Amino acid sequence: MKKKLISVLLCLSMAAGLAAGCGNGNSDDKKTDETKDASEKTTLTMWLPPLDEDTEGNFQKLLADFEEENNCELQMELIPWASYEEKWATAISNGEGPDIGYMYAEMYPTYISAGAVVDMTDMVTDEDREEYLYLDRGEMMGGLYGIPIVTGVPFVLYYNTDILDELGETAPETWDDFKRICEKATKDTDGDGTIDQYGYAVGLNSGDMSNLYIMNSYIYSLIWQAGGDIYADDLKSARFNDEAGVEALEFFKSLQPYMPENVLSLSGTDAFTTIFGAGKAAFGVTRSSQSHETLFAESYPDLNWDYVTSLKNVDYGTFGAADSLSIMSACEDKELAMKLIKYICSAEFMTEYHKVAPGAPLTKSEAYVGDPKMERIVTEDRDKWRPLQVGPCGSEILENLASHVQSIIEGKMEVKEALDESAAFADETLDEYWADNEE
Repeated sequence: MKKKLISVLLCLSMAAGLAAGCGNGNSDDKKTDETKDASEKTTLTMWLPPLDEDTEGNFQKLLADFEEENNCELQMELIPWASYEEKWATAISNGEGPDIGYMYAEMYPTYISAGAVVDMTDMVTDEDREEYLYLDRGEMMGGLYGIPIVTGVPFVLYYNTDILDELGETAPETWDDFKRICEKATKDTDGDGTIDQYGYAVGLNSGDMSNLYIMNSYIYSLIWQAGGDIYADDLKSARFNDEAGVEALEFFKSLQPYMPENVLSLSGTDAFTTIFGAGKAAFGVTRSSQSHETLFAESYPDLNWDYVTSLKNVDYGTFGAADSLSIMSACEDKELAMKLIKYICSAEFMTEYHKVAPGAPLTKSEAYVGDPKMERIVTEDRDKWRPLQVGPCGSEILENLASHVQSIIEGKMEVKEALDESAAFADETLDEYWADNEE
C-alpha cells in the first residue's frame, strides 16, 4: 500500500535525510552560524501547490521587505496538485525536501511519525494564540505541526429561498427540519408524471475529482453532527462504524428518495451546478467562497439562495480544510522559518494577498474582505466547521469508506454491513502502519 511504502521509506531514510540537510544542499558545504559572514544571506526553501494564478509572483512581491529586513532569500517551488503528495514522499525518502512545506491533513501522519515535521508548540506565544485565529486547527497527533494558511471556506448547505417560501418553510436547523423540507420539495411540478424538483442535489460519482469529494461534501458533516468521528482517540482503529456513524449513514440513506435518480452517475459538482444552480432542488452542497454572492449572481442569475453553515443533530459540524505551513525537521534555521511562516499568515501579508486571492482572515487584525453575505461563516459560525481528524493512512481509509457509501446508496450493502467492512479494512491498514512506526 502506498502509505505503508511511504512510511517504510521514511523510516529507512530519515537519519540520512536529517544529516543531509533540507532544501539547501549538504551540510558539509555550509558555514556554521559562528563563521558565516554577516553579509551572507540565509536561504530558505518552501514547497507550495498553486494557490492562485501566479502564486510565486504574488508571494515574492509581498515578501521582498521581509527578505531584506532578515537578510534572507526565499526559494519557492510550485508543485502541481496532481503530483503533490507523490513529490513529497519521493523527496523525503531520499533525504531531500524543503525547509518549509504546505501540507493538507492526509499528508501529516506519516511525516509526523517519521519525525520529519517540527512540533511548533513551544514556538508560539500566548500573543500568537490570541492573534492567529486557527492555530487550534494545526494541532494534531499531540503537537502543533502546522500554521493554517488556507481555511475558512467550508462546505456548506445552500438552499433555494423561492422553493422554501413556496413550501412555507424557513432555513432548516436540524436533521428533522432538513428531511421534512426535502420530502416536501421533491415533486412533479409540471404534471407530466416525472419528478423534476428534488429535495437534495447530491452526486456520488467522483467525476474528475477524488472520491474524497463525496466525503467532504456529504458524509463528514453527518458523522460529526451525529457525534462521531473517523478514528478512535488513539488513532489506532476506526470508529466510523460506531452508533454515531451508523446513525449518520442511515440518515443519509433515508434521504435517497429526495435525491436525483442518477445520483450514482452524477458528480457532486454537476449536481450542484445543473440541479441546484438551475433551480431544480431545495438544497445543494459545495465549498463556500468569500465571493459566492458575486459569482452565483453571474452563474445562476435567476437563483435566489441563502445557506446554512451546518445543520445540528447532537452537534454542529461541517468540513472545512485547514491546509497549513510546516517546518521540516532538517531545516537548519528553524527560528527564521517560523518567523517567515508567522509573517506569511499575518495581517500585514494576508491583507494584500487576499486582494488577489480571496480568503478568510487568518488573524484578528485582518479585516474581512469578501461578499457580505458570506462573512458569517468566519465570524458567528466559525465554530460550526472543522478540519478533518488527522490520522494515519487517511487517503486509503477514506477512499475505501467513500466506495462503501456508494455501495449503500446503490443498494448492494446495508449500512452497518458496509461500515463494518470498511472499518475492518481501516483497522488492518492501521495495524500495519503502527507496526512499522512504533518502537
